[in-house]
Amino acid sequence: MTGGDDIFKNQKVMVLMANDIKVDRNQKTLRELTLEKVRSAIFSQYFKPGQRLVERTLCEELDVSRSVVREVLRHLETEGLVESVSQHGPIVAIIDADTTRQIYELRALLEGHAAAACAMRRDEVSLASMTATLGRIEAAFDANDLQGVMEQTGLFYRTMFEAAGDTVAWGVVNSLNARINRLRVITIASRQRGVAAPAEMHQLLSAIRDKKPDVARLAAQTHIQNAQNIAMVSLAKDNVATA
Repeated sequence: MTGGDDIFKNQKVMVLMANDIKVDRNQKTLRELTLEKVRSAIFSQYFKPGQRLVERTLCEELDVSRSVVREVLRHLETEGLVESVSQHGPIVAIIDADTTRQIYELRALLEGHAAAACAMRRDEVSLASMTATLGRIEAAFDANDLQGVMEQTGLFYRTMFEAAGDTVAWGVVNSLNARINRLRVITIASRQRGVAAPAEMHQLLSAIRDKKPDVARLAAQTHIQNAQNIAMVSLAKDNVATA
């Protein structure tokens, strides 16, 4: 074999190796699938606030290894959905009124600012995207698809923050996303929210479309305030029921 053949062969091997280690982005890892399952179980209160999360039991229920369970629990702790209690181990984080109030206040501040900035910029492409997303939110409400409502609502706000140029603020909101969605499950499941929430979001879109930043800010903050009121009432009822 000539030197040229050796070089060609080595190049082919290097190409094959490069192809072999490419990540298949269409496949979720076992850890990601397990994380989604446990997170969803916490949202739906299959695992209730304050409930101990025993590794051995989780391994059996989820049919995964203990190492996967431990990784998932550590991740959920960073999201604020799980907390470690001395001598008890990991438990489902308890939703308290003070934390809930802080989350909604922060959302009102950041989302109000993003709504105003979005109205000032009034990007037609983003506006069309948000309008289409709101249509899917309404369809998900009509189908009682709460998971769909949460996913599309997250997309709606991400688009708004990006259109506003508030990417850092979106990073802050996104870091709270798991806890926000846990509260969102409570609010969107309440009676009449399927009508009120989209109506409030239409008002927000209308203000953005009309380039009225102050009106957009108020619409966003009113939407958050109404959601907070529902969440606080629901949490108060749960506390009475478990007392």
